[in-house]
Amino acid sequence: MITFYHSPETRSGRTMWLMEESGLPFETRYVTIEHVDGRGAIDPANVHPDGRVPAIVHDGVVISESYAIAVYVSDLAANSGLGAPEGSAERGPFLAWLMWLATEMEPVIFGRLYGGGGGDPRAERNNQQVIRRLETALANGPYLMGDRFTAVDVMAGSTIAWARHAFPESAAIDAWLARIADRPAHQRACANDAELVDA
Repeated sequence: MITFYHSPETRSGRTMWLMEESGLPFETRYVTIEHVDGRGAIDPANVHPDGRVPAIVHDGVVISESYAIAVYVSDLAANSGLGAPEGSAERGPFLAWLMWLATEMEPVIFGRLYGGGGGDPRAERNNQQVIRRLETALANGPYLMGDRFTAVDVMAGSTIAWARHAFPESAAIDAWLARIADRPAHQRACANDAELVDA
């Protein structure tokens, strides 16, 4: 059994989605976190070393950081199709996509959201490179890795949907976002958070 540490209306929602997609048994422990605007507080029951989310515990081992969890859970849920087995031809591209999301796509998104690089031609070039890579991948398949939905779609899709207004218009990206949002696991993850927020 995996224990998943989560706080609603945070970016650990994508890990909730990943867990639902995995088919693995898990229990969710809701914790409070300290938000950037000063709301909330670090929960002493949270196992994350920085008091943030997400984190999971499996067989007594704590795994934090959403991309590390994405690889770990995808490997553990080998039959889910979320990942790419070690030694397979897709393993390298799978890991490369996840690292690209963390090191290239997300910095561009946060730069645009929080005012970095306004009018800077390098920032605009980086933004266009991100869009081009996503659209090129989607032109070759309904998902970022081709014909198969993977954890890459979970991690990228949740982030882009959250920050969609930071990107230029793109019919391909919008169609992909709609396609993955319709997945039953995504609907369950959203419902889980909605129930707690409403309560």
